[in-house]
Amino acid sequence: MDILISLVAQLWRDPEWLWGLLLVPMVPVAYFVLEWRARALIARLGNLDVLRESAVEVSTRMRAVRVFLFVGAIALGFAAAARPQWGSSTEIVHSTGLDIVLLLDTSLSMLAEDLKPNRLESAKLEVATFLDKLKSDRVALVPFAGTAFIQCPLTLDYSAVRLLLSDITPYTVSEEGTQIGTAIRTGLKAFGEGDDRSRVMVLITDGEDQGSNPLEAAQMAADEGVRIYAIGVGSPEGELIPDTGIDGRPDFLRDDHGSVVKTKLNEEALREIAIETGGEYYRASPGGRELEAILESISDMERTRQSEFQTVARIDRYQTPLACSVLLFLVIPFVPERAATRRRP
Repeated sequence: MDILISLVAQLWRDPEWLWGLLLVPMVPVAYFVLEWRARALIARLGNLDVLRESAVEVSTRMRAVRVFLFVGAIALGFAAAARPQWGSSTEIVHSTGLDIVLLLDTSLSMLAEDLKPNRLESAKLEVATFLDKLKSDRVALVPFAGTAFIQCPLTLDYSAVRLLLSDITPYTVSEEGTQIGTAIRTGLKAFGEGDDRSRVMVLITDGEDQGSNPLEAAQMAADEGVRIYAIGVGSPEGELIPDTGIDGRPDFLRDDHGSVVKTKLNEEALREIAIETGGEYYRASPGGRELEAILESISDMERTRQSEFQTVARIDRYQTPLACSVLLFLVIPFVPERAATRRRP
């Protein structure tokens, strides 16, 4: 059984369409059942032989030919839809695209719930959506808080990036705080050697920074031809950060003096970073439309060759059964189903 399944998978691109062939025998069965019921009804209305003599006689043989031509056309149609393939061809594929480094803030302030379910989960969802829209651009992932590290180097394996992304929590980076400048500098290291015109950073954060000179880091990025697009996560009005109190009950994050910490989106700082590098700033929205805007903005950037690889592709052969199916459908109207007229003398 496994051998048969393997053989079907090798010969057909979409073998699920072959299940339609199980319906094909039902067509002639349904036709002849309806034919039998029609004859039974005529017999009830009067003498079948007399009715035949007074009307043009239908040729059972020719009608059967029409039915089987119809059945054959349907069967060939399902076969064509399953895309039969045999033989192979070798092609050299050139992959071109951008190098994109994603900088994701994982600090405790990203637990604020002014975006649902919280800033971090909302940002992760945006990154996942962003990955879905990429095709041949290499992507690296850099989480940051009080420090930063390259969690995933530049790769075309988006599934690996998604897997690592799903594991990110506020505790992925052990050092607390928010160091946007450090994140940008680490992101520059992730690019390695390459064409400056094909480099992009997407910075996703609430914009709060603790003395890491992010604007200076942005200037370094600009000098290396890197364009930074900043997405601000949160609200300028600010939001409290959920935490657990000493007694284990739900509370909010507090500073060393016991005062509740309120985190605010720093849009001005993020806008300056983006402008410094020729990028743009967007505020995160539930629909994630800012990602579409970023993709549109980077669409005019020059793509550089990322890799060259050889592929072996099977050759589609669906054209033959499709042409035969169409031919049978065209022939059916020209097959007469009535015999010569016979009238009483």
